[in-house]
Amino acid sequence: MKKILGCSLLFISQLVLAETPNTVLSKSIDKAMLTSFAPTGTLRVGINLGNPVLAGSIDQSAPQPKGVTIDIAHEIGRRSGLPVELVSFKSAGATVEALKANQLDLIFVAIDPVRGADISYTPAYIQIEGAYMVKTSSPIQSNEEVDAAGNEIVVGNASAYDLYLKREIKKATLLRSINSQSVVDDFMSGKGNVAAGVKQQLEADSKRYSNVRMLPGRFMVIHQAMGVPKSRAEFEKITLYLSNLVAELKTSGFIANSMKKHGIEGAKVAE
Repeated sequence: MKKILGCSLLFISQLVLAETPNTVLSKSIDKAMLTSFAPTGTLRVGINLGNPVLAGSIDQSAPQPKGVTIDIAHEIGRRSGLPVELVSFKSAGATVEALKANQLDLIFVAIDPVRGADISYTPAYIQIEGAYMVKTSSPIQSNEEVDAAGNEIVVGNASAYDLYLKREIKKATLLRSINSQSVVDDFMSGKGNVAAGVKQQLEADSKRYSNVRMLPGRFMVIHQAMGVPKSRAEFEKITLYLSNLVAELKTSGFIANSMKKHGIEGAKVAE
């Protein structure tokens, strides 16, 4: 297996060959665009294991990660004729940095204007919710009460929620955990008085503790999309190709079926 530098890297999966051989590419695909899209000849796809809506962490019984993003990555490989290499990270921020360093060709990430300086996005394929968790004894009862002087919000460093809250929070203080998976454990160990993150992640983590509760509703809607580096010569054509693919995968039911297969709840196919 190839190695990519970076402490955030968990592993590089075994090379997954697309079902369509490289020699049988569709005539409708621009070969110059494909060369720009995957300059090494292999489509290197960043997988964020920090968001359970997108991908599930691996275990000994499942040497490959599973999830909606993995299904989409394989479908891109099948249609384009490119072999796909899945590269897994603990956080979205780590995938963004790897993309900017030209270690990846494609990532699945929340649409954010800050990241957009370097990343060209497709339209969203999934919408998920950002939510807050507090301890049972907390006086905070609603999302609107969180942004108050003295409150400290624990959030995964460089996550979509971190970027959003950095812009929106005016009075409370943000405390960063190393990644989204660490937020609740840090929170329960005494860091901050509010935890923020993917609603599904917080709900799953809450089952490990008896003295926490979710605040009702959501504080943001996250639009998950595919992103490619703007540094590529053909990035506009690549984005258009992927955008058309996203539209087809949504209307055909591919994404909805993938979500159902992986038991994803609390998220929906983007409109």
